[in-house]
Amino acid sequence: MSMRHMKSTALAAPLMQRCLAKATHFRRQEEGAMAAPACFTILAMVVVGGIGVDLMRMERDRTMLQYTLDRAVLAAADLDQQKSPDAVVLDYLTKSGLEQYYQTPWWEAGIGFKKVQGTIETAFPTHLLRHAGVDELPLYATSRAEESIDGLEISLVLDVSGSMRSNNRLTNLKAAAKDFIDTMVANTTDGKMSISVVPYATQVSLPEELYNLYNIDTPAGADGSIHSRCVNFSASDFQTTTLSPTAPLQGTMHFTPWDSAYYDNRTRYSSGPQLISTPVCEDEPNREILPLQKDATVLKNYIESFEAGGNTSIDIGMKWGTALLDPSARPVINALTTGAGATVPADFAARPAEYNDAETVKVIVLMTDGQNTSQYYVESDHREGDSNVWFTVADDGTKIYSTLNPSTGNYYWHLQYGSRWEDHPFGTGTDWYRNCDGCRWRQESGTATRLNWADLFAYTSLKYLYYGIYRDWMGTSSARSTWYYGVYDAYGNSTKNARTRAICQAAKDQGIIVYTIGFEAPSNGVEVLQDCASSDSHYFDVQGLEISDAFASIATSIRQLRLTQ
Repeated sequence: MSMRHMKSTALAAPLMQRCLAKATHFRRQEEGAMAAPACFTILAMVVVGGIGVDLMRMERDRTMLQYTLDRAVLAAADLDQQKSPDAVVLDYLTKSGLEQYYQTPWWEAGIGFKKVQGTIETAFPTHLLRHAGVDELPLYATSRAEESIDGLEISLVLDVSGSMRSNNRLTNLKAAAKDFIDTMVANTTDGKMSISVVPYATQVSLPEELYNLYNIDTPAGADGSIHSRCVNFSASDFQTTTLSPTAPLQGTMHFTPWDSAYYDNRTRYSSGPQLISTPVCEDEPNREILPLQKDATVLKNYIESFEAGGNTSIDIGMKWGTALLDPSARPVINALTTGAGATVPADFAARPAEYNDAETVKVIVLMTDGQNTSQYYVESDHREGDSNVWFTVADDGTKIYSTLNPSTGNYYWHLQYGSRWEDHPFGTGTDWYRNCDGCRWRQESGTATRLNWADLFAYTSLKYLYYGIYRDWMGTSSARSTWYYGVYDAYGNSTKNARTRAICQAAKDQGIIVYTIGFEAPSNGVEVLQDCASSDSHYFDVQGLEISDAFASIATSIRQLRLTQ
């Protein structure tokens, strides 16, 4: 039997068959069904993760770019900024390491405004997305800012009381207030900002043209003269910002509790009677409200004319400062803008604006160096009608008072020599008199005039009335009780503090921004000012020349920048 040599392929056939069988078995098994989806999922996760990383990197740079651009255009839009807007924007981006994104900003400026808009449109280079064929993503940032002061109404309520004479306070106030006016006028559009100045001491005086537009009842002299133009507000007046032109108001009489007890303005001067020198309501132009002005020279000249004197009535100053911002004053202001004697620029004929006018900001700057002190007023039983005092100028020039004692019906002749009781006022009879020791007898002459209360108080101080006249027959104590303390009354510190807080709250409730300055003020005044301010940051406590810094800070705060996009 012969032997045959076998080929190697004969051995491989069974092996091949076993492999095919194994493959067929594997193909039929379900355990490998997720292999392909898993591969695709892993690939997708890598792609999405790459997108996410690049997007996070881009958002990081975009946020930083937007934040820096916002700050840059705000600084560039500042009216005090000396550099050009493009230089400011570039400087901010450079310091933040973003100078590669700089693009020239758009800007526009004029009197009272500056607008700046920075826009950056660039490409952000990708990292992982580059492998998917995306080499860059669009990066966009824009910011627009403007500084403008359109529709601004300001009341400067300034203390000019007697204590302002100390430590150069009035001098420092004048400089600070005038700088404030220069700053505000230079950086506002003409006709868009009005400033009212309300100087206050014991009272607040009104110019005649403003006084005549309110329904104020002030007793007049026999010839119709009214020498004082102030208002004795009631407690309810401080609960509201409104001051109706038609509502009845009580006027402050022209009188003084301060002048000398030893001389009389009616009889002292050879030229004739002179008004009392220190009335509660002062009739001087530099004490009167200056309503709604826009001219820096007019405003500064007025402030320069201030003189210090009198008590401190923060409440009344604040009331008038608020009233000039309240829409109820619009008919009054409109009337002041018309006619040949117009005292308010025609630009402000429609002011004060409504409180909800989004284009108008209302601001009060209230300053004092003290605290509320006494505010005096004549009691109602000495306001209207005639007094029991007669005044006569005899033919020889002798000036003689006669006073009636109602309980007896007799008249006391207040002669320099030989004063006596008679049954008629001097000058209405034919009796004889001597008015100096050794003088010859003369027969009474002249015309006796019964003085009404307004005329009596306008030329004769309350101190002289009791001490120089009524003391002759009443005695010092009775005369002082009746004809000094019995004629006037006063509101004191606690009442006036409550009124100040009330009117301040009423102003803030209407959206008026209230800044207050305590200028070397005592603690009692400081507490009121702090309560009055719109917030803690709206109150300034200053000494000496620091008052200029306070006004400068307020000017900057009023001109706060705002992002508009």
